[in-house]
This record gives sequence, C-alpha cells and structure tokens, in this order.
Amino acid sequence: MTREIITTERAPSAIGTYSQAVKVGDAVYLSGQIPLVAETMEMVDGDTEAQIVQVFENLRAVAQAAGGDMVDIVKLNIFLIDLGCFATVNEVMARYFEAPFPARAAVQVAALPRGAAVEMDAVMHLGARS
Repeated sequence: MTREIITTERAPSAIGTYSQAVKVGDAVYLSGQIPLVAETMEMVDGDTEAQIVQVFENLRAVAQAAGGDMVDIVKLNIFLIDLGCFATVNEVMARYFEAPFPARAAVQVAALPRGAAVEMDAVMHLGARS
C-alpha cells in the first residue's frame, strides 16, 4: 500500500520532523496535536479547558483533510501534564464524540512541547462507521 501525506492549513503546521497525518489504505494516523492556533502558531489563550478544545479542533481539521471526521477516530491517545484535568477532558470529549466512543488511553507526562497542558494523537479508520 502507498502512503499519502495529509496536510491542512486549518491545523498547525508541523513543528518538527513529522507530518500532520499519514494515510495508508483506510487507516489514517494523526500526529500529536497541541493547543496551537493554526493561523498564528501560538498557544491558544485560556485555561486547560481552552487548550483541550483547541486540540480537538486541530484533530478535527486534520481528520477532515484526510476525508473523515471525529466519528471516524477509532483510537485516541491523550497526554496530560496533570491527570487532575481528566474530568475536564471527559466533559470536553463528550462535545466531540458520541457512543460508540473510540478506544482511548490517557497518561500523565512530565512535560509537553511549548509548555502545553495537553497533547493528543489519534488513529482514524475511514469507512468503518457503524
């Protein structure tokens, strides 16, 4: 199978040696998103909830550029600098997903790029909606 590199100006450009997403067949691997605003490449203003919302918006933009949407995400990885924000993640996630929810992992990490409070990456499968 061939790899297709997915890019969109609606999400932050890569700040390192990676692609926003890579599509192989019906699978799309979305790189980690932090709460950067695409137009400015600056961190979103606001609290942790604002950062979580921005990350979901960035993931949505990449998912749509690949021909899918949030409903097509089958695996979501969440990295937090404070697991005390887990309830906020759940509350915001409920705005972006409906049952059946994707598989998910959430871990606390020591630090994230640019001082972000949250980063998420995802795996999406196109055409697998139930």
